[in-house]
Amino acid sequence: MEGLEVAAVGSGRAPRRAPGHEAEPGAGAGADRLESHRAELVGYCYRMLGSVFEAEDAVQETMVRAWRGLDRFEERSSLRSWVYRIATNVCLDTLAAGKRRARPMDLSGPTRGAASPGAPLDAGLWIEPCPAGLVNTADDPAEAAETGESVRLAFIAALQHLPPKQRAILLLREVMCFSAREVADLHGCTVASVDSALQRARATLAARRETTGDTAVRPPGTVQQALAERYAAAFSGFDMDELSMLLHVDATLSLPPHALWMRGVSDIQAWLTGPAAGCRGSRLVPTFANGSPAFGQYRPDADGTGFVPWALQVIDFSGDRITNISAFRDTERLFPLFDLPARIDA
Repeated sequence: MEGLEVAAVGSGRAPRRAPGHEAEPGAGAGADRLESHRAELVGYCYRMLGSVFEAEDAVQETMVRAWRGLDRFEERSSLRSWVYRIATNVCLDTLAAGKRRARPMDLSGPTRGAASPGAPLDAGLWIEPCPAGLVNTADDPAEAAETGESVRLAFIAALQHLPPKQRAILLLREVMCFSAREVADLHGCTVASVDSALQRARATLAARRETTGDTAVRPPGTVQQALAERYAAAFSGFDMDELSMLLHVDATLSLPPHALWMRGVSDIQAWLTGPAAGCRGSRLVPTFANGSPAFGQYRPDADGTGFVPWALQVIDFSGDRITNISAFRDTERLFPLFDLPARIDA
């Protein structure tokens, strides 16, 4: 990529840590310095790519490239800036194929609640959820809340509408807190170009918010937790009256990798009591994803011996109402990522 020169890499999948055991004596400290940036790089690459699995691969590739070029790093910029230059290059290469991940509501209009979900589509089409610990390592509550806002599923989906370089500039400036000069040096362009790209990115996101109506303001964490507990009790008990009280009038429910999604209390209830009636009696195991309460949903096993994985539900709130339920059905990949059990015994 223009302006983002990095060391060449070989082929094949890299190990999960930069190969410090191959280093010359005294070079271990360099590997440790690189590794100290891994966590925040995963968050950056996840926001760029919309997939935690692709993000982890991108960060590993970044670490290998950085390790191989470490002896040529002249410290004319900070190590952090240099590593982000490499990570940006890796992400731009990944995005060069032109694919854009999305949520079901980005691709089609809502369907009636009694409709069949249809065949699952390619997993590579969809924005994927991300465990909180992979993108938020902040100890300060205010900083943690800000990080949570920048990783909301709706925000990740909106980012995908930006051209890749604009996306990188917005994230580097407003999420990763680089200066305009640092970003300009990273991209090999002028500060004026960075400022212009940032303005265009902000305008695109603002227009996107108006189109989708995504103006939600999350309640405080304690309120959110109480609402999540009410939701879990209502869903497990299949209490449609209580669920109706919790859902916003325009709440949405989606089920990636299925394209089906619905809007409104009546259609969500029609789905749950119709095609999804097998969810009655489910167990919900709490977790956290994308700055939101989430649950591993386990449906009763047909043989009556326990409960089997069905979906990872990520719940979004605004005020005291649920605005979105994203039920990710790819449990084989997602449940291990979220440390959820393979089944629950009766």
